[in-house]
Amino acid sequence: MIKKSVYAIVILSTLLVLILALMATYTLYSTKLVTLDSKLKEISGIEFDKAGNFWGINDGGNSAQLHQIESNGKISKSITITNAKNLDWEDMTQDDFGHFFIGDFGDNDNVRKWLTIYKIENPIDIKGTETLAEIIKFTFPKQLNFPPKASEKNFDLEAFVFYKKNLYLFSKNRTKPFDGDTNLYRIGDHADNYQADFISNFNTCTTYEKLCWITSAALSPDRTKLVLLDSERLWLFENWQGDNFFSGDAYKINLGIVTQKEAVTFADNNTIIFTDEEFNGIGRNSYMIKLNQVTKKPIKKQEKLIVDKKLILP
Repeated sequence: MIKKSVYAIVILSTLLVLILALMATYTLYSTKLVTLDSKLKEISGIEFDKAGNFWGINDGGNSAQLHQIESNGKISKSITITNAKNLDWEDMTQDDFGHFFIGDFGDNDNVRKWLTIYKIENPIDIKGTETLAEIIKFTFPKQLNFPPKASEKNFDLEAFVFYKKNLYLFSKNRTKPFDGDTNLYRIGDHADNYQADFISNFNTCTTYEKLCWITSAALSPDRTKLVLLDSERLWLFENWQGDNFFSGDAYKINLGIVTQKEAVTFADNNTIIFTDEEFNGIGRNSYMIKLNQVTKKPIKKQEKLIVDKKLILP
């Protein structure tokens, strides 16, 4: 009788796990818009231009191009930045005039001394298929070793936004042991060599590093909402003070099952678009959520690590 009871519990537990997995799968794929063009297997940054056209870039090792994506997921136009290289393109953002910024700042091993951002004109003003970029360079003044020791490896980047004439960078934490902090930095928005200014940090999670890595960022058109993306969540920030995005209210939005989610942007103040890369035949899709239709779990103040509480890193 005891063996039968144990067997029944095992069966019920297995069924529960399967049900939860199916629910998570539905949560993600019910928001799917379209499967993207096969040339976008490593899509790592997305943005809407001022005319509402949708653009994407691929990760490092691909061409130095941004691609206009139609509603069916197909590429209709590609623009080559002739004075750029795609060492590790990771995110896109734009300023108030519609100039696009492309972040070539991926640094898995924390060994790059100078990182690059390419600034190009508003894509709707580019008549042909080529353009030149303004080149922004920056470094982390307190990174003294390349690479640093394992406990200080928090200089990789995959996310940034434009805000009030500056660019704001969010680190992808690779510390060992993993502490879960993403660091916020500020640099200028025009061609120059910058020392990245540390502002504050935020603790996402410490359960498993690959689920907590910040891979993209976006600001709403009205500049009142910031979202950070990881493999299974959006982190939403509102009501911040000054330019410290982590000083206000924070919320967690679960997106369903884990996929390699790498890019996020706002279509309007309530609508978020995000994409995932293709991995083992899974992904290469775009998805949409409405902020007024999802569950936003508030993050308690004590869960946040704000401004100078821990300033081991720059």
